[in-house]
Amino acid sequence: MAYTHLTTDELAFIESYYYQKISVSEICWRIKRSRQTVYNVINAFKAGISALEFYQNYKKRKSRCGRRKIVLPKHQISYTREKIADG
Repeated sequence: MAYTHLTTDELAFIESYYYQKISVSEICWRIKRSRQTVYNVINAFKAGISALEFYQNYKKRKSRCGRRKIVLPKHQISYTREKIADG
């Protein structure tokens, strides 16, 4: 199942629709997103977070995802370099 993250444009649309008092189902229909996605963003707005802050929080959380870089001890790095130099 492919998932596409919310873009900054979509967040801005949701924010403007929310402050115009447009219903959640109407917002979902207009931006072609699920209700839960829109509700998550609207609940953040109710907590006092703007679309920009929501996106910055998303980017910060996203940066912690994924595989970590491999960090080798110095003796393993030197051993690997010696073996590469030897052929």
